Amino acid sequence: MAGGFFAELKRRNVLRAAVLYIGAVWALAQGIAQLGPEIGAPEGATRWFLIAAGVGFPLWLMLSWRYELTGSGLKLESEITTADLATRKSHNRRTDLVIIAVLAVAVVLLLTDRVVEHVEPQAAAPAPALPVDSNSIAVLPFDSGSNDSGQQAFSDGLSEGFIIALAQIKGLRVINPKSSFQFRGSEDDDRTIAAKLGVSHLLEGTVRRLGDTVRVSATLIRASDGSTLWADSFDRPYKDLFALQDAITAQVAAALKAQLLPKPQATQQGDRPPSGNLDAYDAYVQARLVGVTDAGKALELYNRAITLDPDYGVAYAWKAFSLVDAVAGGGVTGKDAEKFLKDADIAAAQAIRLAPNQAAPHIARGWLLVTRDFNWKEGEAELRKAVELAPDDGDALYQLGVVRAGQGDLNQAIDLTRRALKINPLDANWYRGLAAYLMPSGRLDEARQAINKAIELEPKALYNHYLLAVIELLRKDPAASRKAAEAEPEGAWRDFALALAAQVGPDRPAADARVNALIRSYPEGWAMQIAQVYAVRGEPDAMFQWLDKARAARDPGMTLLHYDPLLLRYRDDPRYAALARKVGLPWPAATSAPVAATPAVAGAPAPRTTGPASP
Repeated sequence: MAGGFFAELKRRNVLRAAVLYIGAVWALAQGIAQLGPEIGAPEGATRWFLIAAGVGFPLWLMLSWRYELTGSGLKLESEITTADLATRKSHNRRTDLVIIAVLAVAVVLLLTDRVVEHVEPQAAAPAPALPVDSNSIAVLPFDSGSNDSGQQAFSDGLSEGFIIALAQIKGLRVINPKSSFQFRGSEDDDRTIAAKLGVSHLLEGTVRRLGDTVRVSATLIRASDGSTLWADSFDRPYKDLFALQDAITAQVAAALKAQLLPKPQATQQGDRPPSGNLDAYDAYVQARLVGVTDAGKALELYNRAITLDPDYGVAYAWKAFSLVDAVAGGGVTGKDAEKFLKDADIAAAQAIRLAPNQAAPHIARGWLLVTRDFNWKEGEAELRKAVELAPDDGDALYQLGVVRAGQGDLNQAIDLTRRALKINPLDANWYRGLAAYLMPSGRLDEARQAINKAIELEPKALYNHYLLAVIELLRKDPAASRKAAEAEPEGAWRDFALALAAQVGPDRPAADARVNALIRSYPEGWAMQIAQVYAVRGEPDAMFQWLDKARAARDPGMTLLHYDPLLLRYRDDPRYAALARKVGLPWPAATSAPVAATPAVAGAPAPRTTGPASP
């Protein structure tokens, strides 16, 4: 019976009709897929066509069962005459030829699609990157900050002046402005622009007209990691634009020449007083030994050294550094902090004037610029100058690591800190810094090893067990965190450590009481630490309120935004990025390599609210 039904399908040409239908649908689908985008057809046109064709296929088979195309036209099967049967064979041959033609068209379209598919990626392949010369630079058009054509012309002229001056430096390849000026307003990052131009360095900046004064800021960037090698700003009268351009060009060219071209050897370093006064030197050495353990005593000794030898530039430098560090460590707040930073500015300026080729003055000024002004570019440039002058100076390496960490480059910060510790393996403060960089990188075992080393070196020092308490929270061990907090010496850091540990326990009234006590006891100078407590509590709105207070007070803790493991829980909140930008930090982080996700705080409540971005 099945054989009889198949024979009947064949006799009525249903099979031919089915093949013709399928071939035509296939060919049309290929055509729609290839030509649809060119004529603006909807993205799903081919899919809907195939669905419609599938619905129509049974209807087509029913029609082909009941009707047949004859020489006299379309007829019902019951109406076919003997004359129609006589011509059926020739009609079938024509139908076969049509089927072959339709299938041929479908195959051609399919092959065309495959050829185009394989050719197009080759045509779209990006051009290979230009070879990079280590002593090469492109000057990008300086931003005039104005739509005024005169201002833009001056800005472009200034940029071209830099190019002409830099081209005179032997051994330095400088990109023509026709190429570098193509990146005006480009959204590409520095590394991409440098790769396209085949250079290792970029010079960029801004030009602003402020009444009768022109302010020009310039920054030299190393493309490989986006770090700042040199930065400075210049204020000059607007009276003579050409003289202004020449003066700034000369200074920038000199600075670039010093930064880019290799030096025969590092500058000879020393900490002896210029007068050779042994009493001054003795006071200086004692001050260095006292260090951060007794800032007041250290400052007293530095002042004694300076009194005995007023030209003692290195003593001025470390006095400035100690003043800044006292503020950064939270020991000095409010009006006292303002005075300390003002005195540090005066001391750092004296140090630069008296000992410009020593690393210490640049370390002090770099730390001041970052801590007081959140001026990351110029601060980093000063610290790189210190490393350039003294490549084996542990203080220079460590402080440069602090600045790189502040900008989110934790990998380089860890590397610089480990290099510093090879030079001075007994500096407990540097181990504390290393632990701080390892925590947000997810390297908690290494962080605990680092802080345990700091505790071994300085068992009674502040901040050691506070950091250990944070590490234990991240390791999901609240009991160990509380034990570490209890071991912190009496004072603010112990109070904050205990408050953090309390937030992850079941006793919510005790946790609330700890927070309220902190707010009463530390009304100023500790806004950053209160924000950390609210982060652990899972209350981002309160956390951001306290971070805004810290920013308004220019709290040095704001320099930790890129690597504080407690705050980074909210890094994806738009308010976090806005806050970072307000204190001059790059966002996203200026990393040289990916950094691990911040470990979750053990037992911390889930975030309760997510408010709008800060204005």
